[in-house]
This record gives sequence, structure tokens and C-alpha cells, in this order.
Amino acid sequence: MNDYKKIYTSWCEDSFLDNETKKELISLTDEKEIEDRFYKDLEFGTAGLRGIMGAGTNRMNRYTVGRATLGLAKFLLEKFPEAKEKGVVIGYDTRNQSDTLSRRTAEIFTALGIPVYLFDQPVPTPVVSFAIRHLGCVSGVVLTASHNPPAYNGYKAYDSHGCQLGVEEADVVLKNILCITDFSTVPETGNDALITSVGDELLEKYTDAVLIQSTVKEIEIKKELSLVYTPIHGSGRKPVLMALRKDGFEKVFVVKEQEMPDGNFPTVKSPNPEERGALAMGIALADEVGADLVIGTDPDADRVGVAARKNGEMVLLTGNQVGALLLDFLLKTKTVLGSSPVVITTIVTGEMGKVIAEKAGVEVRHVLTGFKFIGEQVTLFEEEQKKDPATAHHFVLGYEESYGYLAGTHTRDKDAQVASLLIAEMAAYHKARGKSLADALNELYTEHGYFLDRVESFTLQGKDGLEKISAMMETLRRENNILPDVKECIDYATGQGNLPRANVMKFHLGGGSWVAARPSGTEPKIKFYYCIREETAEKANAALEILQKALYPKLGL
Repeated sequence: MNDYKKIYTSWCEDSFLDNETKKELISLTDEKEIEDRFYKDLEFGTAGLRGIMGAGTNRMNRYTVGRATLGLAKFLLEKFPEAKEKGVVIGYDTRNQSDTLSRRTAEIFTALGIPVYLFDQPVPTPVVSFAIRHLGCVSGVVLTASHNPPAYNGYKAYDSHGCQLGVEEADVVLKNILCITDFSTVPETGNDALITSVGDELLEKYTDAVLIQSTVKEIEIKKELSLVYTPIHGSGRKPVLMALRKDGFEKVFVVKEQEMPDGNFPTVKSPNPEERGALAMGIALADEVGADLVIGTDPDADRVGVAARKNGEMVLLTGNQVGALLLDFLLKTKTVLGSSPVVITTIVTGEMGKVIAEKAGVEVRHVLTGFKFIGEQVTLFEEEQKKDPATAHHFVLGYEESYGYLAGTHTRDKDAQVASLLIAEMAAYHKARGKSLADALNELYTEHGYFLDRVESFTLQGKDGLEKISAMMETLRRENNILPDVKECIDYATGQGNLPRANVMKFHLGGGSWVAARPSGTEPKIKFYYCIREETAEKANAALEILQKALYPKLGL
């Protein structure tokens, strides 16, 4: 009997597991399905847990979440003598089971004597990051799978600074988890007396912190902008609308069909604001009411998608384009940048923002993919400020190509609330000068050159899919000349690039272009990132086609 089959059988027979779970497992008839559920444990890393909901070791359920929480709780008790006084914050988004899994998480923490601040409603991930520092807690957890399809859920764990756990901390938690081999050792009930409910009052404080980042003070300019907002059935509705209205925006239209929380996300294939389908209803409403801008946030409201008018039609802006526009906008409107301003992006973020920053004399730092690495830099700057304000670096903006942005130090994660606020202000600022965001982007291209950024994702499900993805990365490492005109090849898995090791390959090409490959850390995907720098859009698109035709056939895609 294969190992996965032994584990499957043990789950079916374990007296500790509930009958509904056993019934779900016994009903399975597809051997591949059984294998996928049990051939490995759901991995705990710096992004926590993420997977399809269901019974099995490789699924999100009350047992895998319980085991992870016990491992995290033991780590916190070992690291923080004050953990039983300071406690943890737990939040959840609008996904199916997020509320029940958050309650399960609270049970285990309180069973070990750790107090819990539990949100009484779905909240954005950055709100939990803010709450950790605001309440003085040692950690926090958010039950969310961010922008993944409806079948998924996840578990993000945060440190005392409000950053997602770092590599070393996650490794310790993982070791603790692996020591838990018997689910009956995971507490089944907690101590409700140690749970404090938090809600609107904390959301108000968070919104006040977001509003500090406002850079456009002319209320009349904001009143003239017409925008559409959609939370895509997620947790952003209350805080995003609260921030926009408090900031003075009056012409805000909400997509009613997507306004209320719904973990099935019935109006979209996937609640991912990177995809046009997720903003389709918002664009239709914008055309109906004549709005200038569409903003959409994902279920846990840390990512934001944007559509703006170009020649009368709404066009989607990429994460790289919005990041560059925001940087340009902040450099023009922010009254104080500090003596040593810094912009932080990732190794797979496009180059236009870097060009804009360096022309303005602003330092650019590149970190690994994952907003926790941007958050770590923000914390570092804060510590520098305490030691010597005269020499400390000042954080201007952090962003990544995957539609995540942060301005301000109120949170340590990407924040769709502050991003929505600044994007709306940016659109109002340009409208007052007779321009749309598309016009402003074209001006940046005229000044700095044309940049074409593209991300291509390939999903390969199951054990076989992961093996194929691994084989692709080995091919890229073995064949450094797989692309034309390669000037430099960086393998971040070997420690190149002066950064922690990561499974990323990056090929620098002639003319300032590059291509990178990275397997997703949370999904069965491999992603290819393209940054093409050319004189015109036509030349850039032609260059992209040449690169894709050279790359994909050699990888079996």
C-alpha cells in the first residue's frame, strides 16, 4: 500500500476525526483525488498555509489549521514570555469557512492560555497587521486565501511587528507542526473568557491611520472625480468606502451585485482584481454612469485592480503601471520625503518605477517576492528612526507587480485601502489638470521610455504538476542560453543577488529587458515575468513574442 493510501486509511478510521470528515473521505472514488489529498502535508511557510478546502493532509480544514495553530502557539510561548499577557489578533475574510476556522484558531490559542482579540466581522488583511501593533500583541493570524478561486482558503501568520513570519520563524513553527503527529493532542475546546471581540472601533482607528497618507488637500478636486468601487464580495467594502468618503470623495458608485460578502464569489470566475473578468461589472457600471475610474479589491482587500479611461473606453492598468504612476504622483505631491527616501520593489517588479525614482534621486531597494520582505524593510527604517533620525531612511512607497501597494507605516502588508485612497487622489489630481491616468502614463513613457510588463501563469494541478514545474526550473538552470541575448543569469536559489535563497531564475537581456521564472509558493503554478524596454509599444510586443516562442516550447508549454 502506498504511503498516501496508508494515511488516507488512518484518517478514515481515526476515532478522533468527526463523522462528516470520514463520510467525505469514504465517498471518494478517484484514486488521483485521494493521492492529491494525502501525498503530502499542506506546507507551512513564510506565507503560512494555503490550499483547497476539504478533508485530507493536503487540504485546508479544521485539523490542518488546528495543527498549524498549535505549532505557532508553542513557538510564541517559547519566544515571548509575555505571550499570555499580550495575546494575538485573529481576523478572517469573506471566504467560506473563514469565520469557523478563525474560531477554531482562537480555541487553540486560548486553550494554551494565550488571549485572543477576535474580529467580529470580515476584515482586510492589512487591518490585522495594523491591529497587532495597535493592541501590542505578539502575533496575529488571518484566515484568507487572498485572490485565489473560491475552493481555496489559507492561514497567514504574523510577527509582533505586523509582518508575515520571516523564514527563520516559519521554519521553527514548521518544526513544531511536524512534531504533532496525533490530532488528538490538539486541544478541541478553548477558553472563551480569554477572547475579546473587536470590530468597528478598531476599523475607525485604522481608517484614521490610512487618511494620514492623503496628499491632495483640495476638496473640490476630489468632489469632481467620479469613480466606481467593487469589493468583489470581499472584506473591503466598509473600510475602503469609509476612507474614500472621509477623504472627500462624493461621486462613489458601488457595484451592488458584488457589494455583499459571499464566499462563492458568484459573479466572477475568480475574485482576482488582476483579471479583467473581476472588474467587468465595475467597468460596465462606469460606462453607465460616466465614471473616470474603477477600483476593485480582492477578498482580503490587500490587492487592488484599476481601470481608467483612454479615448473614452475603460482600460485595465497593470500592477507595474499603477506602481509607477503612484510613485510619480507621490514624488510630485508629498510635502516631506525625508533626507534619505527609499522605494521598495521586488526582483520581479518592472523597471519603470526604478527609472522614475533614480531620476528623482530616490533610492530603490529590491527584495524577494512576497510583501513580507517589503514590510521587513519598513520595520528596519522605523528602528533606524529611533536610533538616529538624521541618518534614517524614509519609506516612500512599496509595491509589487501583483497589484500590491503600501504607503505609510501603519501596517506591514500590502494595503488596498491606502492604495485605493491614493489612486483616487491621483486620478483627481490629474483630472484637475485635464488628464486621465492613461494620459499620465503616456507622459511617463514619453519621458522615460516604453516598458512592457507581462506575467504569464501556468497552473499544473496535483503531484504530477508539481513534478513538471520542478523539471522546468531544472531546465532553466541547466540551459542558461535558453533565451536570446542573455547578458546575465541570476539563480536566487544559490544565494546570488545578495538576497536570501529563493526558487527564482532571472535572465537579464540586452537593452535593459529581463525575464524571470518563479514557481508560486501558495498555488500549483509557475509564473513567467517579462520586462521589455523598447522605443515603442510595437517593438516591445514583437520582442515579447520572440521571447515566448523561444522559451515555452523548450519547457513543454
